Amino acid sequence: MTGGTRQLVDAFRDGAGAQEGVELVVRRADEAQPSDLLAADAVLFATPENLASMAGMMKDFFDRSYYAALGRVEGRPYATLVCAGSDGQGAARQIARIATGWRMKPVAEPLVVITHAQTPEAILAPKSIDAASLDRARELGAAMAAGVSMGIW
Repeated sequence: MTGGTRQLVDAFRDGAGAQEGVELVVRRADEAQPSDLLAADAVLFATPENLASMAGMMKDFFDRSYYAALGRVEGRPYATLVCAGSDGQGAARQIARIATGWRMKPVAEPLVVITHAQTPEAILAPKSIDAASLDRARELGAAMAAGVSMGIW
C-alpha cells in the first residue's frame, strides 16, 4: 500500500529476469490463485509486516491456497521478502510455518527490510527503499533464478 514491498519485488524481478530461460509471473496476493502456486517451479512470498504479522491479503492467499497445495508443492523452493517498520520477524515466521507445512524448501534466510516507520504519518507515507536493500533483493532474485535454471532446486 505504501510501495516498499513492491520496490523489493521489482528488484527481485530484475535480478531473476537477468537469468536466461526464466519466466517470471508476479501476482498480488489478492489476485493470486492456488493454481499460480501449483504452476510455479519456485515461489517468492513478499509482504509488508502489519502489526507484527503478514499483510491480511497475504494471509487470505494462504487461507485460500493451503489445502489446494497441500501435498502438491513438497520440495518446491521458496524465498521470503518482508518490508517492515521495525522488526519483520513475525511475518517471516508466519510464512516459514506455512511453507514448512507444505514442506517447501527455503533457498535463503528471509530478506527483511526495516523502514523505521514508527509514527502514523511515517507508516502511511510512501516508502523509498534504500539502494543496499534493493541490491540484496536483486541478488536474491538472481541467485534463486540461477538455482532453478540449473536444476539445483
